[in-house]
Amino acid sequence: MRLFHPWPPLFDARSKILILGTFPSPKSRQMGFPYGHPQNIFWKTLAQILGQPLPAREAAAVKQFALANRIALWDVLRACDIEGASDASIKNPEGNLFAPILSQSQISAIFTTGKAATNLFNKLCAAEAGMTAIYLPSTSPANRAAQVKDSFMAQWRLVAKALEDEGVMPSTAPTEGTTPSYLNG
Repeated sequence: MRLFHPWPPLFDARSKILILGTFPSPKSRQMGFPYGHPQNIFWKTLAQILGQPLPAREAAAVKQFALANRIALWDVLRACDIEGASDASIKNPEGNLFAPILSQSQISAIFTTGKAATNLFNKLCAAEAGMTAIYLPSTSPANRAAQVKDSFMAQWRLVAKALEDEGVMPSTAPTEGTTPSYLNG
């Protein structure tokens, strides 16, 4: 079934990083906010790496939490054919345009949650955005096995480091040997 993204990007002029999913799940669309499925550990993971209390699982609370922490949220795709919440079922993907968000914020790093989001962003959106994506393991219920590994939280801690760091995300054509400090250890 052809679906179009149901909401605009969440960001403000202070946003420092952008976290992208692939496309909202049916439960997220029903709840009206990103990562809205009750078994998705996105908000729990963010709260943990930022050392903050878990926000209430309601649209206003999670949006305020993201913006207060200078985190912008959206998805890679503006439209696609998809069955349920399965990224593997995506066909005919159309990428979102990120230049408007990037020009109206302080975003210096783009993170993608899951392999499909990372691959689709780099294929469809990286050139227009002028940035490549940093992969984060998926927080969806389908990725439970990976979420218990130490590497899961280590990768997610890059988000906290990026929020602390004043480095700039490498462009799609980085200068050889340059890496933002949040990617070094």
